[in-house]
Amino acid sequence: MEPDQDLLAQGPAPLPAAALRLRVDPAALGFEDTDELIGEPLPWIGQERAQTAARFGLALDQPRHHLFVLGEVGTGRATLLQQEMRAVAAQRPVPPDLCYLHNFENPQQPRALRLPAGQGRVLRQRMQELVRTLQADIPKRLSEPSFKAALSALEKNYADREAQAYAELAAFARQRHFALRREGGQLIFTLIDEQGEPLAAEDLAALDEAHRRAYDDGERELRAEILRFLEVTAPLERALREGVEALRRQAVKPLLERELGAVRQALRKQFKDARKLNQWLDGIATDVLDNLALFEPGDAEDEPERKEALERRLQRYRVNLVVDNADTQGAPVIVENNPLYRPLFGSIEYQTDNDVLVTDFSRIRAGSLLRAHGGFLMLHLRDLVADELVWEKLRRFLRSARLQIEEPGTMFSALATTSLEPEAVDVDVKIVLIGTHEQYYALQEGDPEFARHFRVKVDFADSFKANADTWRATGVFVAHTAQRRGLPAFTADAVAALIEDSHREAEDRTRQSAVFARTETLVIEAAQHARARGARRVERRDVQQAIAARNRRHDGPDERLRAAIAEGDRVVHLSGARIGQLNGLSVIDLGDYRFGLPMRVAARTVPGTEGLLNIEREVGFSGPIHDKAVLILHSYLSALLAPLAPLALSASIVFEQEYAGVEGDSASCAEFFALLSALSGVPLRQSIAVTGAINPFGEVLPIGGVNEKIEGFFRVCAAHGLDGSHGVIIPARNRRHLVLDDDVCMAVERGLFHVWAIDHVAEGMTLLTGVPFGLDDPRAATAPLAPDGQPTYAPGSVLARAAETLRAYRRACLRAGNPRAWRGRG
Repeated sequence: MEPDQDLLAQGPAPLPAAALRLRVDPAALGFEDTDELIGEPLPWIGQERAQTAARFGLALDQPRHHLFVLGEVGTGRATLLQQEMRAVAAQRPVPPDLCYLHNFENPQQPRALRLPAGQGRVLRQRMQELVRTLQADIPKRLSEPSFKAALSALEKNYADREAQAYAELAAFARQRHFALRREGGQLIFTLIDEQGEPLAAEDLAALDEAHRRAYDDGERELRAEILRFLEVTAPLERALREGVEALRRQAVKPLLERELGAVRQALRKQFKDARKLNQWLDGIATDVLDNLALFEPGDAEDEPERKEALERRLQRYRVNLVVDNADTQGAPVIVENNPLYRPLFGSIEYQTDNDVLVTDFSRIRAGSLLRAHGGFLMLHLRDLVADELVWEKLRRFLRSARLQIEEPGTMFSALATTSLEPEAVDVDVKIVLIGTHEQYYALQEGDPEFARHFRVKVDFADSFKANADTWRATGVFVAHTAQRRGLPAFTADAVAALIEDSHREAEDRTRQSAVFARTETLVIEAAQHARARGARRVERRDVQQAIAARNRRHDGPDERLRAAIAEGDRVVHLSGARIGQLNGLSVIDLGDYRFGLPMRVAARTVPGTEGLLNIEREVGFSGPIHDKAVLILHSYLSALLAPLAPLALSASIVFEQEYAGVEGDSASCAEFFALLSALSGVPLRQSIAVTGAINPFGEVLPIGGVNEKIEGFFRVCAAHGLDGSHGVIIPARNRRHLVLDDDVCMAVERGLFHVWAIDHVAEGMTLLTGVPFGLDDPRAATAPLAPDGQPTYAPGSVLARAAETLRAYRRACLRAGNPRAWRGRG
């Protein structure tokens, strides 16, 4: 039957079109286009709490007070933190440079040296000049006439003394009938006769025993004398070498002192590691003086080997400047978007030499942590937890605030390795870790040791209270975005359209969405539409066209499901009235697009004692929130009809043609209406769809996706043909969430479509049936009782009819011999 229109007037009045949308007055924004706003700084729109926390944390110079920035993607958390980091960093001093130097005492442990900003570059340049000077000037010093004369005198003195000793040895040999000569650096003696001629073998054999014994004794004496000769000449040779070495040192030392003094003079600023630098320079002086022979050209045959050895030696004197802050203004701000092990912690490069991996101090490379010393480093938590090796290394760094560069991969190499252990350095850095709310609380629970280092929580909201200031700030954001991307200016009306979309995204006329990534994308796309029509400024219609084009790119699934309804494959009734059947509303969220769709809710009741059966739950299609909602519905229905307890009822609820599962409580109102209709036999209007949650007292609670749900049903109805009977019932608490499309609002203005807002299910039942609910006070715990103990509902009301049905069910159960039905017989 068709509901009586007079009885419908007893229900709530439909909302006017003005209550369904938000209009921002462009004149109230205070500008004509965004070019006027370019000079204003980019504000933290609606993020005052986060801004206060960020400024506090960045200014706090204490260990274990790093920042954890939590919020949804697109809220500007990384962009705004970078802006604040740069502002704070600009007021800080420039941090020192970092160099790694050769360790002359232990080459496998290179030394770290921090120098004032810019001095690392000076030291590196000076040492390069020093190496060139040594290569050029030392050979000159060693070839000067004065050096050559002193060297000749030294060698002549040695030659004279050695010649005198040799002459005495030769005379000693001749006295014993031996001739002495030098051959290949060795002393060789030969037996001679009285005339001084070498004695032949046959002559030696012809000698008598006495002469042979005399020659043997003479040989023993000569050998002993040769040993004494060597004992005399060995110190002479050593004295010669030492004299030559001292002569070389004496010639080169002034040059070294002058050049190293120039290096020290160039680095005259006071700094913490000055003593370490002086020790290293002293080590260079000692190393050069100990290897002066490498600087002197030798034989052509040995020259390539000498040059190679000299080059290897000179490499030790170079400076590996791993962090150069010469051109830095203020403290560094590093955003590490690729926090793998080497980019974050630094690395040691290797090369293959005869199947051996070799390296030295010059192959040490700094990572983001070292480059951020004295400043700020931004990391994303998701990137860190993806690599267990990075995570564990960062844990150790946070514990000690010291970093040692190492190359963990070499331990798994098939080749032998020459390893390094660079000196660990203190790193003073403020880490800004970006993550979501879920990641933050999971970290607090799963790794409290790590989390305790991030004691400053910077919480970005996903929406904020809107006012005139936030609207203007949105205009500033649009101005900066357009300038940064080279886009035309936006008119105030275009910015107003973007603000309205922001409210739509937040599903609240009083709040804006903080996900400005969506707004930025709309700015880009709207500017493209403006350019396509040759406009110099972006207007409201360009923004609307961009929104429509975006929806068109994503609404394929929505269009296919609506086509299934129009073609009859998915059954949705849009006219007439039916018992136990109703159009509920659902939202399908695809991640990049959401849309609403009507969903048939059906209920059947029969005599029995099983109570309420949720068919979706029985087949595993129901989520826990929906299960909870059905139990709440059952609780309210039982309380509503408590005087008839126990209820001789078996009822079932099902979502027709739903195969993907049901979750959420927004259909509990529709389920209640369908169940009560089935129980009372009062039909429900099929032209009205219902959404809303219910509590145990029948009050209607707000739900999400209200705009998409209304628009989804509206478009299905529009395809069928609007006749003024169609509409949607929503919770009254969702009124401020209504930001509907213009086509829906226009249909409401023309009386072709309606939106009703209810506070209690009694209002919705009256509206759907045209029949009074049955209680003077719908919020009463139970119905008033008559003298005979029976509940008194308004005659002809929905509840009165439901009560009569329940009594009939009880009688049927009694006739079937159900003993439990006797306990509540009425």
